[in-house]
Amino acid sequence: MVRYAVVSGGNKGLGYETCKQLASKGVVVVLTSRDEKRGIEAIERLKKESNITNDQVLFHQLDIMDPASISSLVDFINTKFGRLDILINNAGIGGLMVEGDVLVLKEIIEGDLLTVSTENGEDGGTMKSYPEIITNYELTKQCVETNFYGAKRMIEAFAPLLQLSNSPRIVNVASFLGKLKLLRNERAKKVLSDAKSLTEEKVEQVLNEFLKDFTENAIESKGWPTNFTAYRVSKAALIAYTRILATKYPNFRVNSVCPGYCKTDVNAHTGNLTAEEGAESFVKLALLPNDGPSGLFFYRQEVTLF
Repeated sequence: MVRYAVVSGGNKGLGYETCKQLASKGVVVVLTSRDEKRGIEAIERLKKESNITNDQVLFHQLDIMDPASISSLVDFINTKFGRLDILINNAGIGGLMVEGDVLVLKEIIEGDLLTVSTENGEDGGTMKSYPEIITNYELTKQCVETNFYGAKRMIEAFAPLLQLSNSPRIVNVASFLGKLKLLRNERAKKVLSDAKSLTEEKVEQVLNEFLKDFTENAIESKGWPTNFTAYRVSKAALIAYTRILATKYPNFRVNSVCPGYCKTDVNAHTGNLTAEEGAESFVKLALLPNDGPSGLFFYRQEVTLF
């Protein structure tokens, strides 16, 4: 039976490579993009690179910040296919700007990767101040709204169509930067780590407290991470939310995954892995068997601790 997939942010990078790999495995893919022109260009590029036909990859405009845009896509999928089998929430932003040498991002990310890969390493990750990194409340709020609430809106909107599938899959693209070991704020860590009592309301409460502390210039005093702050918190919330979804939809296979340190817009293409390599982990989770794992956090293709 043919499977149908939606990939958010599919016009470039990891999303584009995910669309390409899924289509090569016989999945009918709807590549989405906020910008219609860029999305159509991506479709044409993909067809030229992979000999993919019009029936294998389709384009539909999507802005995950706009409920009306999501609703339009849901109607399109329902009319065209009658169900959805795979939802990959790939669209995301970094919540910051860099003025100067972008290699500061590489220093931060590789330092934190070393922290999370060392079992006895001290919690917290990078605390050094980087004046090159600029953020503000608008960027921070937009990051949370995109990375967490955007994915949440997509899942809530597509859940009815996923429930019509014999093999519903949700892949939430997260990051090792969202690991609790790097989160610092002890209250947030306690709430998000308690899988038994965790609820959507509690996750959103953590996000609201974070945004409140940001407006009060209390990020450092309240123990939040000082670099990639909004990105870390939004991805931690998404990983926690994935656990909730696995319980809420026991017949789904719902997992979050960090593709590794890939060259993407979020890190100004400073990564060590290609987008093609990173997308492989998304595709593997999208094509899990019905008895596959659910509610877990993967680093590339291996389960990792949250």
